[in-house]
Amino acid sequence: MATADPFDHVAAKYDAWYDSPEGRALFDQEVEALLLVKGRVPGRWLEVGVGTGRFASAFGVEDGVDPSQSMRNLAAQRGIHAREGAAEALPYDDGSFDGVLVVATLCFTTDPAQSLREFLRVLRPEGTLVIGLIPSASPWGQEYARKGAAGHPLFSHARFLDVDETVRMAADAGLILTDAASALLQPPGRAPAHSHRVERGAVPGAGFVALRFRRRGRFADAQGGRSSPVPHPAP
Repeated sequence: MATADPFDHVAAKYDAWYDSPEGRALFDQEVEALLLVKGRVPGRWLEVGVGTGRFASAFGVEDGVDPSQSMRNLAAQRGIHAREGAAEALPYDDGSFDGVLVVATLCFTTDPAQSLREFLRVLRPEGTLVIGLIPSASPWGQEYARKGAAGHPLFSHARFLDVDETVRMAADAGLILTDAASALLQPPGRAPAHSHRVERGAVPGAGFVALRFRRRGRFADAQGGRSSPVPHPAP
């Protein structure tokens, strides 16, 4: 018998958190950062780790994949065509999508490097990959890691990554970084900020960083075909 996904037991509670003042404030900032790097890329998009469909719905993404049945059921209520599957083995043919969106999901995969190769596989040649990260060294990454170490039902399954590590793995998979944006976010336990604080580049300590990648082409950059350095904001 298959083991139930840990999100199955908390799907409704997880989704409801986004309607709280804290959840709404964080969600809005994360969407803003993702929109800065995603732009208006037309075509068919897939969200990997679609969850309850909040982000997919915000961006008009119609296809999603997730291992949790309970999460997929909620995504379907938002009009998302959600299929069962894992990031490491996506149930789609090569070159199926113009864009792949991955938000706070890579940290829950058992093999991030293999997942990145799968994202590339299902992208069309000129496709776009957008990844949203909670960096391991950020206040939110540290708080979630602390909860995981204490046995939290979700975060105990996560391994948070830093931006540079993610970019290196993406380069090994055949992807090159083209843009980044950061949502600074209020620290855990603080009242939600009244104004959004989103900046271009990968800001050290930011609670959420959005990264945009494209397939590495014939004309590799000056670093021998590896990805460009992580863009940081000007001092």
